[in-house]
Amino acid sequence: MSIRHSIAGAIALATTLGSLAADFAIHDGDRVVFLGDSITEQRLYTTYIEAYALTRHPSWKLTFRNVGWGGDTAWLRQRAHPDEARLFAADETAQQQMIEASVGSGLARDVLPLHPTFVTVKFGMNDHSYQAFRPDIFRAYARGQSEIAKVLGGTGARVAFLTPQPIEEKRADPDKDIRNLSLRQFSDGLKEVAARGNAQFVDQFAPYMGVMLAERAKNPQAFIGGGDAVHPGPAGHTLMAWAVLKGLGASAAVSKVEIQIASGSAAADGCKVENVDTGGGGVAFDRTDDALPMPIDVRAVAALKLAPVLEDLSQYGLRVAGLAEGNYEITIDGESAAKASAVELAAGINLSSAEGPVTKQAREVLALVFQKNDAFFNRWRNVQLHSFPAWAKGPETEALRQAEVKRIDGLIAGEEEKIDAARQPRKHHFVVKRASP
Repeated sequence: MSIRHSIAGAIALATTLGSLAADFAIHDGDRVVFLGDSITEQRLYTTYIEAYALTRHPSWKLTFRNVGWGGDTAWLRQRAHPDEARLFAADETAQQQMIEASVGSGLARDVLPLHPTFVTVKFGMNDHSYQAFRPDIFRAYARGQSEIAKVLGGTGARVAFLTPQPIEEKRADPDKDIRNLSLRQFSDGLKEVAARGNAQFVDQFAPYMGVMLAERAKNPQAFIGGGDAVHPGPAGHTLMAWAVLKGLGASAAVSKVEIQIASGSAAADGCKVENVDTGGGGVAFDRTDDALPMPIDVRAVAALKLAPVLEDLSQYGLRVAGLAEGNYEITIDGESAAKASAVELAAGINLSSAEGPVTKQAREVLALVFQKNDAFFNRWRNVQLHSFPAWAKGPETEALRQAEVKRIDGLIAGEEEKIDAARQPRKHHFVVKRASP
């Protein structure tokens, strides 16, 4: 595979490593909760964000929980079931009382028991009711989001409001879709709500729409997200995670190695390099990184051609200056990882999409995170919130429920131990040698 993700300016220190961990909205020790609707419940963009944080900061103690619920809204419709006709028509005082009751009970049951320190909130898709902008609905939406920020802020949790992504139909002008025009107004209004509520605002609508429009210019029937018009597949969720992570201040820097063939010297940033050997017309060295590249779901590699996901979020660099003209193969622990020309290697290449043991390890972490998140979803929705029929209710059934909750909690703890072990970087042997004809 030829790596074409070159690092402009030969992997410049100021640009590649300019963003510090302190700029990232997720911090060491955080308990992160993803709150949202069915798009959050899909456990895709949230899992990609989680896997990024875990692999980029392998020494941090982090926990993540997803409480997305299909059909939900900013007034927590699916958790508290308010009378929406009354809600939209109510005066300011009555609406505020309804919102406080609805949001308060929903958060008390599904979010606050998790003791979050950071919560992302993604509503709007169901709120706008798939129609032209309605001020009465937006008023309830804005008040619901404000109440979420108020309640969570009162516990000390930091809040980030995420806009929904646009709806994707197979049309040349998705930006003219009346539903997307409505979602854009909801998103713009959310920015004001976030500012008033001391919450972070992340707009994924605009970047996602930009990618859609670029692809529609090439092919009016292009469908970039996979899945359906409202629920993207892994490629679409990777674009969402890209936009959200950028909005949360995520860094592109993983690590980089620069080697001068003539002098045999090596410089490293974000990693340790040992045993450099520049004999034989190539170079070999041992590399131990401080972090892993961002895992990319094998089902979502198409997203890498649609947006600069790796350029913006995962720079795992290698630069070798002074090689003779020609093509070279990079192997890691004896496994072929990538091919590049001497010119490309002199400029610097990004190995985040390379094959081999580093990518395999990152994807192992991603797979474990998926397993853990599925286990928590089962624990929360199918056990904790399971409703027994009247004839089965009683102390014995509640005892069974609590026993099953405890069992799954143990399973989740075990999965998190596996994740913590799997995300620790390992030493690898790199070889850059002449490629076979």
